[in-house]
Amino acid sequence: MKISIKRYSSENEPSAQSAEYRLELENITLLEALNAIKTKIDPSLSFTAGCRSGVCGSCAVRVNGTEELACGYKLSDGDLIEPLGNLPVLRDLVVDTQKMLKFNALARAWSSSNSENQLLLPEQVESNELQSDCILCGACYSACPVYAVNEEFLGPFALTRVWRYVSDGREQDVREKIEAVQSQGIWDCTLCNLCVPVCPQGIAPKQDISMLRGKSGVMGFMDPNFAAGMSFSFGGGPDFGSPSGLKSPGTS
Repeated sequence: MKISIKRYSSENEPSAQSAEYRLELENITLLEALNAIKTKIDPSLSFTAGCRSGVCGSCAVRVNGTEELACGYKLSDGDLIEPLGNLPVLRDLVVDTQKMLKFNALARAWSSSNSENQLLLPEQVESNELQSDCILCGACYSACPVYAVNEEFLGPFALTRVWRYVSDGREQDVREKIEAVQSQGIWDCTLCNLCVPVCPQGIAPKQDISMLRGKSGVMGFMDPNFAAGMSFSFGGGPDFGSPSGLKSPGTS
């Protein structure tokens, strides 16, 4: 089996060199292959991994252009392995996730300290049970195309977590969280759906962002681009002229 790995280093970034490795192994996961390469072929190869069980999310990479967990992906001959996208590469397959995590703070994606301790009904728990399964792998962040034109977009990684808390019956600061995602947030998403199929937990950030938009509308918020187009009132705005043969009020 032969695979290729795009290798980066802090010295030559953003340039990358594709290294080719031949493995005499079959029916193995990508993580097993990476460990075999590092221990038997090339000890300089760098990557991150933790639980090996699809729980910690630290081994996320791109395989043939699609985000995958290395510990769960079954390797095929000819696969091309790359680091996650939209994140600075530290070395080889290791990326710096600090900016991605910073968006969680900007979006206020946490349970507020003044949330009351109260029991929830089973259906209330189920409403955000899926979002609670997020393993912070960054696959959705990597897949998002908006970062190509807007590096300050809060993104699906943070916004789906905001919905997890906004939809929590115990949350007391819903409006504060909704306000936090108006700028560079829910209205900047293109709803392209690329973040959905790459989530290893089956979470649909696109749906969560749509729910945040709906909640925003109920609370009186509006897409600023749409609001700008509706800025004129019936008493003002552009004059398109009077219909032929009619006179404006007050004219003779």
